[in-house]
Amino acid sequence: MISTKGRYAVRFMIDMAQQPDDKPVTLDDVAQRQEVSKKYMERVVKMLVSAGLVKGTSGKGGGYRLLRKPEEYNVLEILQVTEGRLTSVACLQEGAEECPREAKCLTLPMWKLFDEMVKDFFTNITIADLIKGHDQNS
Repeated sequence: MISTKGRYAVRFMIDMAQQPDDKPVTLDDVAQRQEVSKKYMERVVKMLVSAGLVKGTSGKGGGYRLLRKPEEYNVLEILQVTEGRLTSVACLQEGAEECPREAKCLTLPMWKLFDEMVKDFFTNITIADLIKGHDQNS
């Protein structure tokens, strides 16, 4: 399951990409448009800044901006900032102890395939795609 932080991170990136010019976007403005607590959004944005997906500038005229074009951000890279590696079962998580049943586990191939499908799905959707899809449905 994708956490609230993950969903808000994607929404933040979409919101920034929808702004008409390259001026920094304030956290207050994004939080208000997205109807999200500024304090909670701030935690999410700090993660995005640390990951190098957005740049923050402080002071008068400061705010946040994307470092790349919307079509250059895929949803997987955004979700991995807040969720870590997306896995369906504990035994496939990064750093998990080796499962004593791995060699005879009949469900493991299914979980691996599912995880690959999820990874491929989110890799092939960009922020630009989400905006375009919304515009087509409006």
